[in-house]
Amino acid sequence: MEGKLYIDGAFRDSQNKESFEVRNPYTMEVIGRQASAGEGDLKAAFDGATEAFDSWKRLTAYERAEYLRKLDQLMKSHEKELARIITEENGKPLAEALGEVRYAASYVTWYAEEGIRVVGEMLPEHLPHLRLKVNRVPIGPAGIITPWNFPLAMFVRKMAPALAAGCTVVVKPAGATPLTAVKLFELIHEAGFPKGVCQLVTGESRSIGKAMMAHKGIKKVSFTGSTEVGKDLLRASGETLKKLSLELGGHAPFIVFEDADLNKAVQGAMESKFRNCGQVCIATNRVLVQRSVYEEFTAVLEKEVRRLTFGDGLSGVDMGPIINEAGYLKITEHVEDALKKGARLVTGGKGMRSKGESGGFLFQPTILADVTEEMKITREETFGPVLPIMVFDTEEQAYEMANSTPYGLAAYAYSRDLSRSYRITESLDFGIIGINSGRISAAQAPFGGMKESGFGREGGTYGIEDYLVLKYTAVAIDV
Repeated sequence: MEGKLYIDGAFRDSQNKESFEVRNPYTMEVIGRQASAGEGDLKAAFDGATEAFDSWKRLTAYERAEYLRKLDQLMKSHEKELARIITEENGKPLAEALGEVRYAASYVTWYAEEGIRVVGEMLPEHLPHLRLKVNRVPIGPAGIITPWNFPLAMFVRKMAPALAAGCTVVVKPAGATPLTAVKLFELIHEAGFPKGVCQLVTGESRSIGKAMMAHKGIKKVSFTGSTEVGKDLLRASGETLKKLSLELGGHAPFIVFEDADLNKAVQGAMESKFRNCGQVCIATNRVLVQRSVYEEFTAVLEKEVRRLTFGDGLSGVDMGPIINEAGYLKITEHVEDALKKGARLVTGGKGMRSKGESGGFLFQPTILADVTEEMKITREETFGPVLPIMVFDTEEQAYEMANSTPYGLAAYAYSRDLSRSYRITESLDFGIIGINSGRISAAQAPFGGMKESGFGREGGTYGIEDYLVLKYTAVAIDV
């Protein structure tokens, strides 16, 4: 597949004719090439989005909703094709990829309707001749920068509310997974969006991010990725005072209290950890188990983890490959560090290549028991299929251990005590909390974190607010 840029309603090569390889992370074979945007391409994309903004925002919310409804239907009718591209360039199992397509489409469905519910307010007057009103208006052209682990859902979750609000968008997908975005932009083109409303640029991340932050026409940037890069963008935003939304690193605790249904807790841990081979920002990073059920929970979990299969995402396995060597090496480092410092290997623990020295990187689904706080895996995000288990004695200790991280994206807890469920919510410093559930994300709910996991929300009525600003008007009338 030869992927192109999409600027001002047309697919095109980069002006410098440069491109980069896209590889299947399981076979490491080249599956396509993608155009690499240069300075001129970026300027054209940003300028085009800026120019198109005025006419796009002037459409009624109902008119913009019709474009989103067309895109929604096209995504659903092309879901198998989209899913296969996701698996080929990301590696996740085909069933998971299909789930991602449907999850992404749910945001288009939601925001096609949510955009027509953006309302203003009339305020009580303080002078007899004044009428005071507040409108919510689109902030302006928005830049969207997304990662490789959910190559469709991540940018659709940002793009749909932006378009519904009346913003134009410039999308920069991850270099490892650009072909999914190209396919979606083919559907955007087929849906008939006006030129300049949706732009696609691909290439070197730092240069594109730098140009996006510097362009005065781009009024908002939404980024999902590492905390390090998020902090760089935050510093850069000061030059043009852009509004930012940042969804950054996570280190999700998974707490199992002694009154939990252990079978359901194990199922929740499986769902929250091994999806996409653990390469999920809200994946469980630490399992905290109350001492009285520690051994029983670990034994039940081991049986389930040993059933998992891994390999080529197109072959019906439960887990695909690690995205690249850097990710594989970090997982290996975390496991080796934990074992060196006294952790007990319950199952797994080994990595391998899919085809000798030339294939992609795989890692066995792994459980580490007796993990302690001095181990790297309890402080750094692993982004792989490794479950480290720690023990706690009291409820207060569980909350203290769970909160002992600079991150605050997601957390999970299992208990059958209703009162405790409220204490869990009130005690954990995380933006998203799952109680007795390992699946927590939905189009109608706010997704986002606290602390160094960023700020801003995606999803629900809250997600569209990040693309709106308040405009207050005082009108003097004859009385």
